[in-house]
Amino acid sequence: MRLFFMTPLAALALSACSLTPPLVKPAAPIPAAYAEVSAPGSVDTAADLGWRQMLLDARLQRLVDIALENNRDLRVAALNVEAVRAQYQIQDAGRYPAIGANAGGVRQRGADAVTQNQFTAGIAMSAFEIDLFGRLRSLSDAAFARYLATQQGQRAARMALIGAVADAYLEQRLAEEQLALARQTLLDWRQALVLTQRLHGAQQGSGLDVAQAQGQAATAEADVQARERASALARNNLELLLGAPLPADLPAGRALDGQPVLTQLPPGLPSDLLARRPDILQAEYALVAANAEIGAARAAFFPRLSLTASLGFASPELGDLFRGSARSWSFAPQVTQPLFQGGQLRAELQLSRLRKDVAVLQYEQAIQVAFREVRDGLAGSATYAQQIDAQQRVVVAAQQRQRLSQLRYDAGQDSRLELLDAQRQSYAAQQALLDARRDQFKSAVALYKALGGGLEE
Repeated sequence: MRLFFMTPLAALALSACSLTPPLVKPAAPIPAAYAEVSAPGSVDTAADLGWRQMLLDARLQRLVDIALENNRDLRVAALNVEAVRAQYQIQDAGRYPAIGANAGGVRQRGADAVTQNQFTAGIAMSAFEIDLFGRLRSLSDAAFARYLATQQGQRAARMALIGAVADAYLEQRLAEEQLALARQTLLDWRQALVLTQRLHGAQQGSGLDVAQAQGQAATAEADVQARERASALARNNLELLLGAPLPADLPAGRALDGQPVLTQLPPGLPSDLLARRPDILQAEYALVAANAEIGAARAAFFPRLSLTASLGFASPELGDLFRGSARSWSFAPQVTQPLFQGGQLRAELQLSRLRKDVAVLQYEQAIQVAFREVRDGLAGSATYAQQIDAQQRVVVAAQQRQRLSQLRYDAGQDSRLELLDAQRQSYAAQQALLDARRDQFKSAVALYKALGGGLEE
């Protein structure tokens, strides 16, 4: 009895050797600072901002809450974490002895016409591998690293979902505001058409003026249809991200000129990305897993020691089964040394090394992509405010030209064509201003995600 229970403990004590090579992470292939930032980064960065501090619109905040609860992709990511955790537990269980209880009986009759009985009961340990060279430990470490990588993948999916909901909401706001502008413009141009037709009927206008007014009204009508379609598509996309229909009790949303999203974000330093970006951490854990698999492939070249043992009772009579004289035990160690496998072990070791090289490149690429995304966001942050300011001046100038053109046309000093051109320019300038505002907020959301924001409320 004592021998049976001490054997696994002694075997575990021997499992101290590991052939996994030391992991040396490559240096981050990015500059130490952002060229777009003249002053050093502040202590707090955008990643320290909760997404409720970033997304200022109460309607948008409610939509994000719904998406985090119902989005199917996020649910799949959570289930993937649980599945990989179960795989790790399965792999890690191989490092420990599997002990089971058994009981049975055999009744048989031989050629000599004698009937024999044999009853047994006991506990047994079957083919427990003593991990002398760390093969099982390396496989367990690799499985655990992949579990951690999947956890980071879930965090990345959460960040991506928040950003996607914000983008979809901004697209919906843009479509609704452009639709409202198009409808108002259509109403104005239809009234202008009616007035032009009356002037033509009174012999005070030409047929050319009527044709131009009709074309202008038809253009606005077509634009209204296009904006209605864009609004419906934006709503459909938003509902898909939410995983549920839009509730009827949503709070009122902010207009695009009402600052629904924070636009001034402290970027910090590029090194912050290594600790905050889930996709970079995911690539890092994948690198750890690939490195651990090299240790397992190395250990496969060395002997494997396995133990099979049992302790129990055996008796030809059931009533005598648990008497001291019926006690039985067995202890069967086995050593296996690979001799010839057609180069399989070398190929597996080479494959594990190649996979690590790929993981290194993917880790470096994840860092470079993150750095580029931050720089793209900083470029937008540095230019959109000035662009919108300039576009607002364009709108003011275009509206002023439209008013003056209307006065000159009414006084007979300008042609109808000049007035139409002024009206179209004013309409296009207002639509472009809405586009620029939407783009500014989407750029800010992209920068927030790029800096690792979106994990905190």
